Amino acid sequence: MTLHAIPIAPKVYWVGAVDWGVRNFHGYTTHRGTTYNAYLILDKKITLIDTVKKGFEHELLERIASVIDPQKIDYIISNHSEPDHSAGLPEVVRVARPEKVFASVMGQKTLARHFGDIGCPVTAVKDGETLSLGDRTVAFIETRMLHWPDSMFSYLVEEQLLFSQDAFGMHLASAERFDDELPWDLLERLSSDYYANIITLYSPQVAKLLERVAASGLSFKMVAPDHGPVWRDMTRFGRMVENYKKWSSRKLIRKAVVLYDTMWHSTEEMARYIADGIVAGGVRAEVMPLGSSTRSDVASMMIDAAAIVAGTPTLNNNLYPSLADALTYLRGLKFGTPIGAAFGSHGWSGEGVPQLKEYLASMGCEVIGEVKTQYVPDAVTLTACRELGIKVAERVKQLIPE
Repeated sequence: MTLHAIPIAPKVYWVGAVDWGVRNFHGYTTHRGTTYNAYLILDKKITLIDTVKKGFEHELLERIASVIDPQKIDYIISNHSEPDHSAGLPEVVRVARPEKVFASVMGQKTLARHFGDIGCPVTAVKDGETLSLGDRTVAFIETRMLHWPDSMFSYLVEEQLLFSQDAFGMHLASAERFDDELPWDLLERLSSDYYANIITLYSPQVAKLLERVAASGLSFKMVAPDHGPVWRDMTRFGRMVENYKKWSSRKLIRKAVVLYDTMWHSTEEMARYIADGIVAGGVRAEVMPLGSSTRSDVASMMIDAAAIVAGTPTLNNNLYPSLADALTYLRGLKFGTPIGAAFGSHGWSGEGVPQLKEYLASMGCEVIGEVKTQYVPDAVTLTACRELGIKVAERVKQLIPE
């Protein structure tokens, strides 16, 4: 018995791997695992699009072998050299002995830095160049910094099939290979999580790419990303493109994220009163205690939030480590959240809240207020917390009129 390839188009197969168990993807919590998608095109020049993460080469090679002898592969195209798509390349080259590997100009350099001599020439291709496979043609579209400098799309012209590397993907391990076999709400949520945690930083490039692709006149019958299901319902895919437009343009809603951690529940109690004030002010509040929310959960919630209200105890003359971790992660993603506020309790020194304000300012927030207390919040402090929540809500409504 062997693992089998799955046909996705005439003489085109999914030959990737399913990683059911992964839960941490370089700091991004993958609650539902992921896939490492690779695709095999049968033509006069048999071509493999991308490979898999190290440790999954056997799965890739078994799926290829269910269709052809891997040694019959002529070309390998590397759309993206991040190791979850390229770390299997040296082993596949060793087994398949292809004529050539193709990558973008930056991809050629990146593969060399990752692997040195992989035992096969790596040929650089430029934006707009094409490669004949025999009866069909692959066109290359450079997507630099979406989300690495080497990134590119490959478009199988005759099948109108776009191999989109990380774009339009999601982290989802499933037995289903196509979008229309899965519920839309699941796909939308996991795509939103993926965009928030992986692509948000590159939103300006996304917006330009969407404009460029729309102007090119290219049409798609199928879109095959490197993670998650293959898009074959183009109505659904159109909805996903609209989501990408919305996310890349940072279209915000009346929502505030209340992010905090707590030692002895004082900061937690303050968070409750702030959230109550936000809701009373007519704005949606999402409360995210870092004791039970990961940094990537927070990023997912921040994708359309107009405000962040962060709370911390003071520990060893510093803000709480989990806040430093989450805010550093959010700052790197550059959400550009316009409104911020800070709160927290302390024992004897109280550096936590001022440090929070510095973090929020460095993230581009207008810091509109703070509440801090020593030890346990009293009725006056809790009233101030609720009033801060109302103030945040009022500023959000000013920024986002109905």
